[in-house]
Amino acid sequence: MAKFIKHDFFYPNPPEEVWEYLTNPELMALWLMKSDFKPIVGHEFQFVTNPKAELLFDGIFRCKVLEVVPFKKLVYSWRFGEADGLLHDSVVNWTLSPKDDGTQLELIHNGFEKEAYALPMFASMETGWLKHITKILHLLNPVSDGTKPA
Repeated sequence: MAKFIKHDFFYPNPPEEVWEYLTNPELMALWLMKSDFKPIVGHEFQFVTNPKAELLFDGIFRCKVLEVVPFKKLVYSWRFGEADGLLHDSVVNWTLSPKDDGTQLELIHNGFEKEAYALPMFASMETGWLKHITKILHLLNPVSDGTKPA
């Protein structure tokens, strides 16, 4: 059975603004994790977060940029489990499309169908991606009275 994560979001912002949150490490740290990311094909980088022993996760996602089409597409590998000897490789695909005076952002994170041990991490990432990507909307469109945009 194929296991992949897919989320679609609409932002009332141009693709260039959304792209910045996907490719600028300082902005990425605001919604996802700290990293040494550079939008250059072949660049190897890491996302660093807290370890989760219950998921056999050491807190480091080891990644490599696979494709960059500015303001349209970003693809990188997403590897975890190296420290625990249960290596798992997956791929994160971001696609940005202009739509209705804004941007349609699609996330497809695939590669979870191979190892059963990765299924708890899959479940964690499925909800985690949704939570984190929603933060971009609020960062791009803050509401002055402290409430979140509709």
